[in-house]
Amino acid sequence: MRPALAAWLVLSLLGGRGAQDMCGDPPAAPSHSVPAPQLSPEERLSPHMPESLHCDACHAIAFQIEEQLRKAEGKVGKKALKESDYMEVLERSCSQDWESYGVLELDGEKRLSGPGLPRQQSLSVMVSGGPWPSRLSKLCHGYVGEQGEAQIYGAHRRGPAALRQLLCHGDKGPCAGRKDRPDPPKALQNEL
Repeated sequence: MRPALAAWLVLSLLGGRGAQDMCGDPPAAPSHSVPAPQLSPEERLSPHMPESLHCDACHAIAFQIEEQLRKAEGKVGKKALKESDYMEVLERSCSQDWESYGVLELDGEKRLSGPGLPRQQSLSVMVSGGPWPSRLSKLCHGYVGEQGEAQIYGAHRRGPAALRQLLCHGDKGPCAGRKDRPDPPKALQNEL
């Protein structure tokens, strides 16, 4: 009986009838197609951050400044930093590579994504690199120059909400009057 079973199996395989054909095809895995965001010429080529992403960018910058200042204070035992130290940290915060940030499209709206910004729950493709890191660096340096290192550090000492308020939600901030983004979650250590 065994030789007959083996012969039948060999013949069915040679004849193109595999086990899948005999038992039915396995159920197809659901297929999802997610296109990359369609970027306008301004979004692709301009050296400046598109106006529609300024609020997201500000929250990312505030998060990075807060994290860098928190780390520096942790090294001195949570004491206030000297002026020269926090100025160096702010320069380093703005001059970092910003490569973990990019833009994605969610429900037809382009959003900045990366550490310190709310996670996007929907399936989406993020476009990172390109002009985004230099745009974030340029904006960060602009915020520090506009507000001043001492004022930024003072806001940091009052807490993350105070720093976001100063940079992003003040009268002239990029998020003034907007409440479409919840406060960013506290970063996990491995996000940086």
